[in-house]
Amino acid sequence: MQPDEMTLATDRRSMLPMRVQSAIHRQQEAGQVLVATVQVGIVVVFGILYAAAPKTFASDVGIEPVPWALGGYFLFAVISLSLAYARRQPSWFRILSPLVDIGVLLLLIWSFHIQYQQPASFVLKAPTLLYIFIFIALRSLLFDPVYVIVTGVSAAVGWLALVSYAVSIDGQSMITRDYVEYMTSNNVLLGAEFDKVLSIILVTVIIAVAMGRARALLVAATAEGTRARDLERFFEPDVARQITESETEIVPGRGQARSAAILFADIRGFTDMVAQTPPDEIISLLTEYQARLLPAIHAHRGTSEKFLGDGMVAAFGAVVADETCAADALGAVDDILGSVEQWNAARQAEGKPKIEIGIAVTAGRVVFGAVGGDSRLEYAVVGHPVNLAAKLEKLNKEEGTRALCTFEAYQAALAQGYRTVATVEQLSQRSVPGVSEPMDLVALAR
Repeated sequence: MQPDEMTLATDRRSMLPMRVQSAIHRQQEAGQVLVATVQVGIVVVFGILYAAAPKTFASDVGIEPVPWALGGYFLFAVISLSLAYARRQPSWFRILSPLVDIGVLLLLIWSFHIQYQQPASFVLKAPTLLYIFIFIALRSLLFDPVYVIVTGVSAAVGWLALVSYAVSIDGQSMITRDYVEYMTSNNVLLGAEFDKVLSIILVTVIIAVAMGRARALLVAATAEGTRARDLERFFEPDVARQITESETEIVPGRGQARSAAILFADIRGFTDMVAQTPPDEIISLLTEYQARLLPAIHAHRGTSEKFLGDGMVAAFGAVVADETCAADALGAVDDILGSVEQWNAARQAEGKPKIEIGIAVTAGRVVFGAVGGDSRLEYAVVGHPVNLAAKLEKLNKEEGTRALCTFEAYQAALAQGYRTVATVEQLSQRSVPGVSEPMDLVALAR
């Protein structure tokens, strides 16, 4: 459901996106359900109290207003609750609702002098007046001061009407300036009645101001929450939290050293594939490829640092320290290889060619931090393991393997609890392009 006219008018001034307005409106809809639920509860309480109270209506009274008022109010409360649950309660109905609340309450108070056969001023002593403050506070659940103000103003005007009614029915002789006489009789002390009205107005103003501030916080919190969810679509969840939950301003030039594992993955023959395949199919292929790799990386607490066309760099233990980063990286490799096999089976069933990928894993000390300028920042993972992973991945083609890792990374993974799901092969003293000394490697999959 789209936000109603009143919500739009309030939020349009702040130029909030429609999806943020919709999120705020959903909070208000939840508040409408609470308000209607409390209304039903109140009418039930009123009904129980009326049923338990002694009935003193004179025999010549043609109608008892209380049962009719409570019955009508119960019907209204049920309709309000039904509309609230159906998310179909219009703004005019939410304006009508407090008017009905106050009207029924004042009608019940007015009926006391008939029920108990007392002067009209008798109603001004009724403690039932306190329910007015419940109805005022109840509108704070809608996170809009307008409804609080409507309730308070209608209550103040209604009480003044009851005072005028009492004075006009009982006459000026019932007005007193003696407080003791006012407290011990049915006489009216106008100052006391004005104090009640003033209290209603002050409570209304205070809650309305509080609601204005609360609504501003709700708008800010909803907008921030929406932005945070958007960030997670473009950044890894851990990186997004680094951005949104940072206690200090993120500035370039600050880094943290971590012991991490780096995974580099690449599609074989992708350049030739681009030259021979329509653009839409290439983008669709990359989307499906990334959709296969990312769940495996995330399942092992890794973060994808960069998409380089068909290549992807993932880090384990770089953004958030991880004592099992090497084991997590190799676990992700196993899952990726299994996922790609399933993907290729599905592609072959559709008559499409297989996709071959190469993976490399390294481990060691990296630096994680923000780089860039004041207008644009980017989190980056840098260090020898990152560069080595890119170089090592290219060696897969020469070695006829699908996944390689350094011997040190493999040993670290075993020490951290990794258990291989396939037969591995140690490759001793292999020359890696761009690396001066031969290295011991481990073939994770051929």
